[in-house]
Amino acid sequence: MAAALALPRGYSLGTWLRVALRIAAMVALLLACIPLFYVYRMLGQANPMPRVFLGGVAAIAGVEVKAAGIKPSGPVFLIANHVSWIDIPAISFITGSAFVGHDGLASMPLLKWLCKLNDTVFVARHDRASVAEQVEQVRTALGATRALAIFPEGTTSDGTGLLPFKSSLLSAFEPLPEGIAVQPVLLDYGPDAAQIAWVGEEHGLDNFLRILARRDPVPVTVHFLPPLEGLQLANRKAMAEAAREAVLRALAG
Repeated sequence: MAAALALPRGYSLGTWLRVALRIAAMVALLLACIPLFYVYRMLGQANPMPRVFLGGVAAIAGVEVKAAGIKPSGPVFLIANHVSWIDIPAISFITGSAFVGHDGLASMPLLKWLCKLNDTVFVARHDRASVAEQVEQVRTALGATRALAIFPEGTTSDGTGLLPFKSSLLSAFEPLPEGIAVQPVLLDYGPDAAQIAWVGEEHGLDNFLRILARRDPVPVTVHFLPPLEGLQLANRKAMAEAAREAVLRALAG
């Protein structure tokens, strides 16, 4: 376990202390939020605790989240680029969104449990027979949070460019439920993107610890781009292509 949690050599005792305190604060926050989560669930009320927890995780990690553009005011699918695990608490802090994740995450019991607390929809990309069930899960998640975010690159990029958007990840959005907007989102880490990005052979836990070790804040701007419309919403391939083009234009600008 000690080896798995090892930070790169040369880290000072102060850096180790910073990481340990941040992890302890996140655990304490989780323990405080869980009972309240189930209280809200028993009362049948809108549950703010996932947003409180994820927003708190961002703050503890030193993430400074800003929003730009017009935030969604009604039920919406958010289609975003993917740079780091920070993307999830950043979007949740601004919108209270639930998320769509690949079914591989569901194989890890603790992570699956945490994801399900936030109404995560697990998409089985290679199981077309489960699409109807996934569509129903999408509708349930939207009813609970009114926002559902997806990272159609399927993995993280370096924050300076975009990988192809996989339309298969949008299968649960086809056909598009009536009254649901589809809005592209750019997560912009500015000049710090390369330092934040989780790419290459880096293990997810290593990236998590590396971010917690930072003394400087992590700046991220969540840019809400104009919602898709007309033929851009014709099918999942059209949505994926139009959303990627919108994010690319914003990234270049």
